[in-house]
Amino acid sequence: MLRLTIYKREEIGNHRYYTSDYDKTSKRLLLLGHLDTVFPNGKFEEYKVDDKWVYGPGVCDMKGGNIVLLEALKELQKNQYKIKNIDILFVSDEETGSDDSKHLTAELAKKYDYCFVYEAAGRNMEVVTARKGVGTFFIDIQGKVAHAGNHYIDGFDANLEATYKLQNLVALTDLEKGTTVNVGKIEGGIGANTISPHAHLVFELRYTTIQEKTRALELIKKIVSTQYVKGTVSTLSGGIQRDVMQETSESLNLLSTIQNITSQNILHEARGGVSDANIVSSCDVITLDGFGPYGDGDHTIYERANKSSFESRIELSKKLFIYFIENSDFK
Repeated sequence: MLRLTIYKREEIGNHRYYTSDYDKTSKRLLLLGHLDTVFPNGKFEEYKVDDKWVYGPGVCDMKGGNIVLLEALKELQKNQYKIKNIDILFVSDEETGSDDSKHLTAELAKKYDYCFVYEAAGRNMEVVTARKGVGTFFIDIQGKVAHAGNHYIDGFDANLEATYKLQNLVALTDLEKGTTVNVGKIEGGIGANTISPHAHLVFELRYTTIQEKTRALELIKKIVSTQYVKGTVSTLSGGIQRDVMQETSESLNLLSTIQNITSQNILHEARGGVSDANIVSSCDVITLDGFGPYGDGDHTIYERANKSSFESRIELSKKLFIYFIENSDFK
């Protein structure tokens, strides 16, 4: 029997943490999922099924993955296995950046040796061994307002300053190294006849290595502190949202062990998108992601998940859980 701890929240859903009996001679495994989707109320009634697919909000991302891990654990109970050293964390704010739950996840992760994350599988049923890190940043630029006709030289153009910063930020992109900077939103000014007194930029950094994160952050600070237009003042806010999940020898060894346990050839991939796997792997927990079903169209009205992939993923997890319980490790 799993014990439930509820971390109550008022502005988001509650986080739910299920724990099993703990044998101190065994390693510990965390199963991780999220309960939220990007869809509003009223869309969940659109769920439907045909011979090959299930359709609806979250069936792929990631209510489908949650079903996989729960059904696999139910299979263990049916076969009289006592679940031990395997715990579950369901968070409620992954789709909005895990701003609340990432602190809880990181704290709980310290207890574990391994983590399986149940985001969707790849097209060829790949698991995920690496994900980019991501940060969201904001630059506020203060200029000086002036009439564009009568007092042009008296103004400090915040919009012009923003254009210099935008170009220099985007120039940090290095596609060969997997680093991208995207200025996704820019606002500023009052009207055509007024020198802009303020501007605001929103941009995102994604990176594949800690070295690239360090390089980019140093240069971002330099760009923000540099005054391209005399008289303007710029302020940086925001930061890293989820750090990079780097592929490691330990995660590849775990994948190799999983293939031996299941007698399956399991492909793996790196993804540009992030998940809570980033958080756990950053805590030095051996982490693999993508244990959910295969699907596509996630975050759209076309979201669907393949029915047969549920069966194969449940069977995969069942075998892994039994091996872990019987051997107290994945060695």
